[in-house]
Amino acid sequence: MENVAGITRSFLGQAWRWRALATDVRDPGFRPDDLVTQLLLARGVGREAIEANRTPSIRGFMPDPSIFNDMDKAARRLADAVQAGEQVTIFGDYDVDGATSAALMIRLLRDLGLAPAAYIPDRLMEGYGPSGEALVRIAGGGATLIVTVDCGAQAFEALDMARDAGVDVIVVDHHKCAAALPHAHALVNPNRLDEGDGAAHGHLAAVGVAFLLGAALLRELRGRGFFADRAEPKLLDLLDLVALGTVADVAQLKGLNRAFVAQGLKVMAQRGNIGLAALVEASRLTRAPTCSDLGFALGPRINAGGRVGRADLGVRLLTTEDVNEARTIAAELDRLNEERRAIEAIVQEQAELLPHGSAVAVVAGQGWHPGVIGIVAGRLKEKLGIPAIVIALDETGTGKGSGRSITGVDLGAIVLAAKEMGLLVAGGGHAMAAGLTIEADRIPEFAAFLEERLAAAVAHAREDRALLVDALLAPGGVTPGLCETMEAGGPYGMGWPAPRVAAGPFRIVRVDVVGNGHVRAIVAGDDGRSLKAMAFRSADTLLGQTLLQAPRDRKLWLAGRPKVDDWGSRPAAELHLDDAAWAD
Repeated sequence: MENVAGITRSFLGQAWRWRALATDVRDPGFRPDDLVTQLLLARGVGREAIEANRTPSIRGFMPDPSIFNDMDKAARRLADAVQAGEQVTIFGDYDVDGATSAALMIRLLRDLGLAPAAYIPDRLMEGYGPSGEALVRIAGGGATLIVTVDCGAQAFEALDMARDAGVDVIVVDHHKCAAALPHAHALVNPNRLDEGDGAAHGHLAAVGVAFLLGAALLRELRGRGFFADRAEPKLLDLLDLVALGTVADVAQLKGLNRAFVAQGLKVMAQRGNIGLAALVEASRLTRAPTCSDLGFALGPRINAGGRVGRADLGVRLLTTEDVNEARTIAAELDRLNEERRAIEAIVQEQAELLPHGSAVAVVAGQGWHPGVIGIVAGRLKEKLGIPAIVIALDETGTGKGSGRSITGVDLGAIVLAAKEMGLLVAGGGHAMAAGLTIEADRIPEFAAFLEERLAAAVAHAREDRALLVDALLAPGGVTPGLCETMEAGGPYGMGWPAPRVAAGPFRIVRVDVVGNGHVRAIVAGDDGRSLKAMAFRSADTLLGQTLLQAPRDRKLWLAGRPKVDDWGSRPAAELHLDDAAWAD
């Protein structure tokens, strides 16, 4: 395959290749709509599905909920609870996907006349997922139905205890399943190994599965004549929650997920959810949120409650109808997010100093805060280019671990295999992320197991490493208009990567370090057009150092994501760098 701009080895030691079709925007005959079409084609869309993917809609991608195992059974049980006015508790996880899933079910059941309670376990005191003690306690409080969201697929003992206590449990999850399933009234999970047509939707976040259950529930109630004398809730009004949970959980934005996010952003822009509106305000966003804002502004603040604060803050925010309470909770989450950043920086600094494996980085530390280890694992993965697992050890010698993977390496499956071999106390996850509990003395054996099992997959993934580029631009080609055109191919995220362009050649006019280790460069082409380029958190990396030391008379190509900088008096385009290469 032809290399973009002839680059076979960049500053980061990689070739630049076309993602799919070569798009040279310098061609005089190029039209903007050609670019959107090629962006879609390059992301695996067939020509017959171009228009459906250009404007992804719920109607165009929504499957019949009945294709999923246990979906109709779950809907019938929920419908019974609605008609009988039962006491229902929604048991969620403490992350954004769990909070949005719980909030969606609570808001929908409220609209149907119930007063559901929420139970979110404390990360430090209770850990991930339902415990038998918690389920029995909820049943003792009068609940006759418990719905677990974003957890429960591996809760064998807990669900047995719930059954013995006489309470029905519906599990709504998306994490990897073992061949054996826990005993539940219904277990809805597209990643069940016995799933049929529903397996095609295994990339859904838990909040997406909850939305489908909501659709099945409304259909069931409709069939029973429940809405003959009352208004039917507008399920589509809850798509803002689905969009937030989907993006924050780094679910692949393809098919139905793209429709969820595209339409959910429109709902969010209307600010109908009081809590979300307050969170947007606390995040200092002055425009309608974008997909990027969900992942980098709103999601981390909701997560902060479960990481370093009170686990139920996210659900309370997303379900409140009190404006003052919403603003108070949003402000608290904003403060906790700052606290989380400080804790994270300390753990990351310590983790980076520890030795690690060559195929998988496994590091452990005494006293590390379990609430930030997932973020630190993600940072290590990005820096090292291999999967990373970070383990926080407590005073008893038990470790809570969180892992992040690279494309092509299924971390959730290998963690599940390690659990089945007895190396872990508990564990599970999905391809790109996993969580686990392990005794400290088993960590070396676990690390060796990962090295042996994943070395070949990691090596293959790294050998195939190349920077994939969607378009080649002249120096003046990075413009607000181009950014707007490219956004038409979104929303972008995991599995649907944001467009990357190569532009140049440029010479560096000025370069310096700004903020928290960011490298800022002002570059200009032979046509005199200048451009601001930003390499975030790169001051001490090979890319950042090469840019800082680059001779002013030597030309270079830049590759990255075009973005609109709207802080000034009028919008200007800038390039967020992924890599650079010499032009001569």
